[in-house]
Amino acid sequence: MIWQDPAESRMEQALINIVPVILCGGSGTRLWPRSRSTKPKPFIPLLGDQTLFQATIARCTDRTQFSPPIVVVGEKHLEFAKPQTSETAPDARFVVEPMGRNTAPAIALAALALDPNEVMLVCPSDHHIIDTQAFRAAAQSAAEIASEDWLVAFGIAATAPETGYGYIRRGEPLGGGYRVHSFVEKPDLETALQFLAEGNYAWNGGIFAFRAGFFLAELERHRPDMAEKVRAAYARRDANSEDIRPDAESFAKVEKESVDYAIMENTDRAAMVDVSMGWSDIGNWDALYAERKAGADSNVIIGPGEIIGAQGSMIDSDGPHVTLIGADDVVIVVDGDDVLVTARSAVQRVGEASRCKNP
Repeated sequence: MIWQDPAESRMEQALINIVPVILCGGSGTRLWPRSRSTKPKPFIPLLGDQTLFQATIARCTDRTQFSPPIVVVGEKHLEFAKPQTSETAPDARFVVEPMGRNTAPAIALAALALDPNEVMLVCPSDHHIIDTQAFRAAAQSAAEIASEDWLVAFGIAATAPETGYGYIRRGEPLGGGYRVHSFVEKPDLETALQFLAEGNYAWNGGIFAFRAGFFLAELERHRPDMAEKVRAAYARRDANSEDIRPDAESFAKVEKESVDYAIMENTDRAAMVDVSMGWSDIGNWDALYAERKAGADSNVIIGPGEIIGAQGSMIDSDGPHVTLIGADDVVIVVDGDDVLVTARSAVQRVGEASRCKNP
Protein backbone atom coordinates (compact mmCIF):
# COMPACT_ATOMS: atom_id res chain seq x y z
CA MET A 1 0.00 0.00 0.00
CA ILE A 2 1.34 3.44 -0.93
CA TRP A 3 1.12 5.96 1.90
CA GLN A 4 -0.31 9.37 1.06
CA ASP A 5 -0.30 12.47 3.20
CA PRO A 6 -3.90 13.02 4.41
CA ALA A 7 -3.63 16.74 3.63
CA GLU A 8 -2.67 15.97 0.06
CA SER A 9 -5.52 13.48 -0.18
CA ARG A 10 -8.02 16.08 1.02
CA MET A 11 -6.60 18.58 -1.47
CA GLU A 12 -7.07 16.15 -4.34
CA GLN A 13 -10.65 15.42 -3.24
CA ALA A 14 -11.38 19.14 -3.10
CA LEU A 15 -10.28 19.77 -6.68
CA ILE A 16 -13.02 21.06 -8.96
CA ASN A 17 -12.96 19.10 -12.19
CA ILE A 18 -12.44 21.42 -15.14
CA VAL A 19 -13.28 20.97 -18.81
CA PRO A 20 -10.56 22.58 -20.96
CA VAL A 21 -11.97 24.32 -24.03
CA ILE A 22 -9.16 24.83 -26.53
CA LEU A 23 -9.83 27.53 -29.12
CA CYS A 24 -8.08 27.10 -32.47
CA GLY A 25 -8.60 30.16 -34.63
CA GLY A 26 -6.85 33.03 -36.32
CA SER A 27 -5.42 33.58 -39.75
CA GLY A 28 -1.76 33.06 -38.89
CA THR A 29 -0.56 36.24 -40.59
CA ARG A 30 1.60 37.75 -37.81
CA LEU A 31 4.18 34.96 -38.11
CA TRP A 32 4.16 34.80 -41.89
CA PRO A 33 5.76 33.18 -43.84
CA ARG A 34 6.21 30.29 -41.39
CA SER A 35 2.59 30.54 -40.23
CA ARG A 36 -0.18 30.80 -42.84
CA SER A 37 -3.95 30.76 -42.93
CA THR A 38 -3.78 27.22 -44.29
CA LYS A 39 -1.66 26.11 -41.31
CA PRO A 40 -1.50 28.78 -38.59
CA LYS A 41 0.92 28.98 -35.70
CA PRO A 42 -0.81 26.64 -33.21
CA PHE A 43 -0.06 23.67 -35.45
CA ILE A 44 3.58 24.26 -36.34
CA PRO A 45 6.63 23.62 -34.10
CA LEU A 46 8.02 27.04 -33.21
CA LEU A 47 9.69 26.22 -29.88
CA GLY A 48 11.23 22.76 -30.05
CA ASP A 49 9.51 19.72 -31.53
CA GLN A 50 6.13 20.26 -29.90
CA THR A 51 3.55 22.61 -31.41
CA LEU A 52 1.87 25.28 -29.30
CA PHE A 53 -1.42 23.38 -29.67
CA GLN A 54 0.16 20.16 -28.41
CA ALA A 55 1.66 22.03 -25.45
CA THR A 56 -1.75 23.53 -24.62
CA ILE A 57 -3.34 20.07 -24.64
CA ALA A 58 -0.49 18.64 -22.55
CA ARG A 59 -0.98 21.25 -19.81
CA CYS A 60 -4.51 19.91 -19.33
CA THR A 61 -3.89 16.16 -19.24
CA ASP A 62 -3.95 15.64 -15.46
CA ARG A 63 -7.26 13.78 -15.12
CA THR A 64 -7.42 14.46 -11.37
CA GLN A 65 -8.06 18.09 -12.30
CA PHE A 66 -9.17 18.15 -15.95
CA SER A 67 -11.84 16.31 -17.91
CA PRO A 68 -11.21 15.40 -21.56
CA PRO A 69 -10.87 18.61 -23.54
CA ILE A 70 -13.21 20.14 -26.08
CA VAL A 71 -11.34 21.51 -29.10
CA VAL A 72 -13.11 24.21 -31.10
CA VAL A 73 -11.57 24.27 -34.56
CA GLY A 74 -12.40 25.33 -38.10
CA GLU A 75 -13.11 22.74 -40.75
CA LYS A 76 -9.90 23.48 -42.68
CA HIS A 77 -7.72 22.98 -39.59
CA LEU A 78 -9.34 19.79 -38.31
CA GLU A 79 -6.79 17.71 -40.23
CA PHE A 80 -4.03 19.20 -38.06
CA ALA A 81 -5.85 19.23 -34.71
CA LYS A 82 -6.98 15.60 -34.64
CA PRO A 83 -3.58 13.95 -35.22
CA GLN A 84 -1.96 16.28 -32.69
CA THR A 85 -4.37 15.15 -29.94
CA SER A 86 -4.14 11.43 -30.72
CA GLU A 87 -1.40 10.64 -28.18
CA THR A 88 -1.95 13.11 -25.33
CA ALA A 89 -5.75 13.43 -25.47
CA PRO A 90 -7.33 10.63 -27.51
CA ASP A 91 -10.58 11.27 -25.61
CA ALA A 92 -10.87 14.87 -26.85
CA ARG A 93 -14.14 16.05 -28.36
CA PHE A 94 -14.22 18.39 -31.35
CA VAL A 95 -16.55 21.26 -32.17
CA VAL A 96 -16.05 21.99 -35.87
CA GLU A 97 -16.95 25.53 -36.89
CA PRO A 98 -18.10 25.89 -40.51
CA MET A 99 -16.67 29.42 -40.46
CA GLY A 100 -15.00 31.67 -37.89
CA ARG A 101 -17.22 33.92 -35.80
CA ASN A 102 -14.67 35.04 -33.16
CA THR A 103 -14.44 33.82 -29.59
CA ALA A 104 -17.87 34.53 -28.07
CA PRO A 105 -19.80 32.22 -30.45
CA ALA A 106 -17.01 29.61 -30.31
CA ILE A 107 -17.18 29.47 -26.52
CA ALA A 108 -20.99 29.36 -26.63
CA LEU A 109 -20.89 26.26 -28.86
CA ALA A 110 -18.62 24.51 -26.37
CA ALA A 111 -20.83 25.56 -23.45
CA LEU A 112 -23.88 24.06 -25.15
CA ALA A 113 -22.04 20.73 -25.37
CA LEU A 114 -21.51 20.67 -21.58
CA ASP A 115 -23.63 20.12 -18.53
CA PRO A 116 -24.66 23.59 -17.27
CA ASN A 117 -22.83 23.00 -13.96
CA GLU A 118 -19.50 22.04 -15.50
CA VAL A 119 -16.71 24.59 -15.22
CA MET A 120 -15.00 25.30 -18.52
CA LEU A 121 -11.48 26.67 -18.83
CA VAL A 122 -11.11 28.55 -22.11
CA CYS A 123 -7.56 28.43 -23.45
CA PRO A 124 -6.23 29.84 -26.73
CA SER A 125 -4.26 27.15 -28.53
CA ASP A 126 -1.31 29.34 -29.51
CA HIS A 127 0.11 30.59 -26.21
CA HIS A 128 3.46 29.64 -24.68
CA ILE A 129 3.48 28.95 -20.92
CA ILE A 130 6.65 27.93 -19.13
CA ASP A 131 5.35 27.13 -15.62
CA THR A 132 2.70 24.40 -15.95
CA GLN A 133 2.25 24.07 -12.19
CA ALA A 134 1.46 27.77 -11.84
CA PHE A 135 -1.03 27.46 -14.71
CA ARG A 136 -2.78 24.51 -13.05
CA ALA A 137 -2.90 26.24 -9.66
CA ALA A 138 -4.44 29.35 -11.26
CA ALA A 139 -6.93 27.15 -13.13
CA GLN A 140 -8.09 25.64 -9.85
CA SER A 141 -8.42 29.03 -8.16
CA ALA A 142 -10.36 30.35 -11.15
CA ALA A 143 -12.62 27.28 -11.17
CA GLU A 144 -13.48 27.74 -7.49
CA ILE A 145 -14.55 31.33 -8.12
CA ALA A 146 -16.33 30.41 -11.37
CA SER A 147 -18.38 27.76 -9.55
CA GLU A 148 -19.97 30.64 -7.60
CA ASP A 149 -21.20 32.21 -10.86
CA TRP A 150 -18.38 34.55 -11.69
CA LEU A 151 -16.77 34.94 -15.10
CA VAL A 152 -13.07 34.66 -14.30
CA ALA A 153 -10.12 35.94 -16.33
CA PHE A 154 -6.46 35.06 -15.87
CA GLY A 155 -4.58 38.24 -15.01
CA ILE A 156 -1.05 37.67 -16.31
CA ALA A 157 1.67 39.33 -14.24
CA ALA A 158 2.78 42.36 -16.27
CA THR A 159 6.58 42.35 -16.57
CA ALA A 160 6.97 45.10 -19.18
CA PRO A 161 5.02 48.12 -20.48
CA GLU A 162 3.52 46.17 -23.38
CA THR A 163 1.31 48.17 -25.72
CA GLY A 164 0.08 45.14 -27.67
CA TYR A 165 -1.96 43.63 -24.82
CA GLY A 166 -5.19 44.57 -23.12
CA TYR A 167 -5.00 45.09 -19.35
CA ILE A 168 -7.20 44.25 -16.36
CA ARG A 169 -7.42 46.53 -13.34
CA ARG A 170 -7.92 44.71 -10.05
CA GLY A 171 -10.86 45.52 -7.79
CA GLU A 172 -11.56 44.31 -4.26
CA PRO A 173 -10.44 40.82 -3.16
CA LEU A 174 -12.76 37.93 -3.96
CA GLY A 175 -11.93 34.46 -2.66
CA GLY A 176 -8.61 33.48 -4.24
CA GLY A 177 -8.77 36.37 -6.67
CA TYR A 178 -10.31 39.79 -7.22
CA ARG A 179 -13.32 41.42 -8.71
CA VAL A 180 -12.46 43.13 -11.97
CA HIS A 181 -12.52 46.90 -11.63
CA SER A 182 -12.23 47.42 -15.39
CA PHE A 183 -10.88 46.06 -18.63
CA VAL A 184 -8.56 48.44 -20.44
CA GLU A 185 -7.87 48.55 -24.17
CA LYS A 186 -4.32 48.35 -25.50
CA PRO A 187 -2.61 51.46 -24.10
CA ASP A 188 0.02 53.77 -25.54
CA LEU A 189 3.53 53.49 -24.11
CA GLU A 190 3.14 56.31 -21.58
CA THR A 191 -0.05 54.75 -20.20
CA ALA A 192 1.50 51.26 -20.13
CA LEU A 193 4.44 52.61 -18.13
CA GLN A 194 1.98 54.16 -15.68
CA PHE A 195 0.12 50.84 -15.33
CA LEU A 196 3.38 49.05 -14.59
CA ALA A 197 4.40 51.65 -12.00
CA GLU A 198 1.03 51.50 -10.22
CA GLY A 199 1.22 47.70 -9.97
CA ASN A 200 -2.56 47.25 -9.93
CA TYR A 201 -2.87 46.07 -13.51
CA ALA A 202 -2.33 42.72 -15.20
CA TRP A 203 -2.26 41.64 -18.82
CA ASN A 204 -5.43 40.10 -20.17
CA GLY A 205 -4.17 36.78 -21.52
CA GLY A 206 -7.47 35.63 -22.99
CA ILE A 207 -7.77 32.63 -20.62
CA PHE A 208 -11.13 32.39 -18.82
CA ALA A 209 -13.09 30.11 -16.50
CA PHE A 210 -16.91 29.98 -16.36
CA ARG A 211 -19.65 27.64 -15.33
CA ALA A 212 -21.13 26.66 -18.70
CA GLY A 213 -24.71 27.45 -17.77
CA PHE A 214 -23.83 30.82 -16.27
CA PHE A 215 -21.83 31.83 -19.34
CA LEU A 216 -24.83 31.05 -21.56
CA ALA A 217 -27.10 33.01 -19.22
CA GLU A 218 -24.81 36.05 -19.43
CA LEU A 219 -24.63 35.70 -23.22
CA GLU A 220 -28.43 35.73 -23.37
CA ARG A 221 -28.47 38.77 -21.10
CA HIS A 222 -25.94 40.86 -23.02
CA ARG A 223 -26.14 39.43 -26.56
CA PRO A 224 -29.58 37.78 -26.84
CA ASP A 225 -29.57 37.73 -30.63
CA MET A 226 -26.19 35.98 -30.73
CA ALA A 227 -27.30 33.49 -28.09
CA GLU A 228 -30.45 32.63 -30.04
CA LYS A 229 -28.57 32.12 -33.31
CA VAL A 230 -25.83 29.99 -31.75
CA ARG A 231 -28.46 27.82 -30.06
CA ALA A 232 -30.24 27.40 -33.40
CA ALA A 233 -27.01 26.36 -35.13
CA TYR A 234 -26.21 23.90 -32.34
CA ALA A 235 -29.73 22.44 -32.29
CA ARG A 236 -29.49 21.76 -36.05
CA ARG A 237 -26.06 20.15 -35.79
CA ASP A 238 -25.16 17.11 -37.88
CA ALA A 239 -26.55 14.15 -35.95
CA ASN A 240 -24.53 11.67 -38.02
CA SER A 241 -21.10 13.14 -37.30
CA GLU A 242 -18.78 11.88 -34.56
CA ASP A 243 -17.86 15.54 -34.04
CA ILE A 244 -20.12 18.41 -33.04
CA ARG A 245 -20.85 20.21 -36.31
CA PRO A 246 -23.26 23.15 -36.01
CA ASP A 247 -25.50 23.89 -38.96
CA ALA A 248 -23.52 26.06 -41.39
CA GLU A 249 -26.44 28.10 -42.70
CA SER A 250 -27.57 28.99 -39.18
CA PHE A 251 -24.06 29.65 -37.88
CA ALA A 252 -23.30 32.00 -40.79
CA LYS A 253 -25.95 34.35 -39.37
CA VAL A 254 -24.13 34.70 -36.03
CA GLU A 255 -22.41 38.02 -35.41
CA LYS A 256 -18.62 38.05 -35.14
CA GLU A 257 -17.57 39.27 -31.70
CA SER A 258 -14.96 38.48 -29.08
CA VAL A 259 -15.91 37.27 -25.62
CA ASP A 260 -14.20 40.37 -24.19
CA TYR A 261 -16.50 42.79 -26.01
CA ALA A 262 -19.64 40.66 -25.90
CA ILE A 263 -19.54 39.55 -22.27
CA MET A 264 -16.54 40.38 -20.10
CA GLU A 265 -16.70 44.16 -20.50
CA ASN A 266 -20.47 44.20 -19.88
CA THR A 267 -21.06 41.74 -17.06
CA ASP A 268 -21.17 42.81 -13.42
CA ARG A 269 -19.80 39.38 -12.44
CA ALA A 270 -16.27 39.66 -13.83
CA ALA A 271 -13.45 38.38 -11.64
CA MET A 272 -9.77 37.62 -12.09
CA VAL A 273 -6.98 35.49 -10.63
CA ASP A 274 -3.37 36.62 -10.68
CA VAL A 275 -0.81 34.30 -12.23
CA SER A 276 2.89 34.48 -13.06
CA MET A 277 3.61 31.52 -15.35
CA GLY A 278 6.12 32.64 -17.98
CA TRP A 279 3.37 33.51 -20.46
CA SER A 280 3.65 34.80 -24.03
CA ASP A 281 1.10 34.86 -26.82
CA ILE A 282 3.95 34.57 -29.40
CA GLY A 283 2.16 37.36 -31.22
CA ASN A 284 4.92 38.24 -33.69
CA TRP A 285 8.50 37.44 -34.72
CA ASP A 286 9.98 39.64 -32.00
CA ALA A 287 8.01 37.77 -29.33
CA LEU A 288 9.23 34.47 -30.76
CA TYR A 289 12.81 35.79 -30.79
CA ALA A 290 12.41 36.60 -27.08
CA GLU A 291 11.28 33.04 -26.27
CA ARG A 292 14.05 31.32 -28.23
CA LYS A 293 17.43 30.90 -26.59
CA ALA A 294 19.78 33.49 -28.01
CA GLY A 295 23.41 32.55 -28.52
CA ALA A 296 26.49 34.73 -28.92
CA ASP A 297 25.78 38.43 -29.42
CA SER A 298 22.09 37.78 -28.58
CA ASN A 299 21.52 36.19 -31.98
CA VAL A 300 19.21 33.28 -32.82
CA ILE A 301 19.78 30.92 -35.75
CA ILE A 302 17.23 28.26 -36.69
CA GLY A 303 18.22 26.20 -39.72
CA PRO A 304 21.23 26.82 -41.96
CA GLY A 305 22.69 30.28 -41.44
CA GLU A 306 25.37 32.49 -39.94
CA ILE A 307 25.43 35.97 -38.44
CA ILE A 308 28.62 38.04 -38.63
CA GLY A 309 29.23 41.35 -36.90
CA ALA A 310 25.65 41.83 -35.76
CA GLN A 311 23.66 41.64 -32.53
CA GLY A 312 20.07 40.91 -31.60
CA SER A 313 19.16 39.34 -34.95
CA MET A 314 17.44 36.11 -35.93
CA ILE A 315 17.59 33.79 -38.93
CA ASP A 316 14.89 31.14 -39.39
CA SER A 317 15.36 29.19 -42.63
CA ASP A 318 13.78 25.93 -43.76
CA GLY A 319 16.34 25.31 -46.49
CA PRO A 320 18.64 27.93 -48.05
CA HIS A 321 21.73 28.95 -46.12
CA VAL A 322 21.33 32.57 -44.99
CA THR A 323 24.24 34.85 -44.10
CA LEU A 324 23.60 38.12 -42.28
CA ILE A 325 26.45 40.63 -41.93
CA GLY A 326 26.52 43.82 -39.91
CA ALA A 327 22.78 44.33 -39.43
CA ASP A 328 21.56 44.52 -35.82
CA ASP A 329 18.04 43.67 -34.65
CA VAL A 330 16.91 42.09 -37.92
CA VAL A 331 14.69 39.06 -38.56
CA ILE A 332 15.10 36.95 -41.69
CA VAL A 333 12.66 34.10 -42.32
CA VAL A 334 12.77 31.74 -45.29
CA ASP A 335 9.84 29.42 -45.94
CA GLY A 336 9.84 27.71 -49.33
CA ASP A 337 9.76 30.43 -51.97
CA ASP A 338 8.87 33.18 -49.50
CA VAL A 339 11.45 35.34 -47.73
CA LEU A 340 10.75 37.88 -45.00
CA VAL A 341 13.32 40.52 -44.00
CA THR A 342 12.24 42.93 -41.29
CA ALA A 343 13.62 45.03 -38.48
CA ARG A 344 12.54 43.60 -35.13
CA SER A 345 11.00 46.99 -34.37
CA ALA A 346 8.73 46.65 -37.42
CA VAL A 347 7.42 43.09 -36.96
CA GLN A 348 3.93 44.40 -36.14
CA ARG A 349 3.64 45.33 -39.84
CA VAL A 350 4.18 41.81 -41.18
CA GLY A 351 0.43 41.39 -41.57
CA GLU A 352 0.45 44.15 -44.20
CA ALA A 353 2.46 42.05 -46.66
CA SER A 354 0.42 41.11 -49.73
CA ARG A 355 1.93 37.61 -49.85
CA CYS A 356 0.93 37.17 -46.23
CA LYS A 357 -2.72 37.82 -47.08
CA ASN A 358 -2.66 35.48 -50.07
CA PRO A 359 -0.33 32.62 -49.10
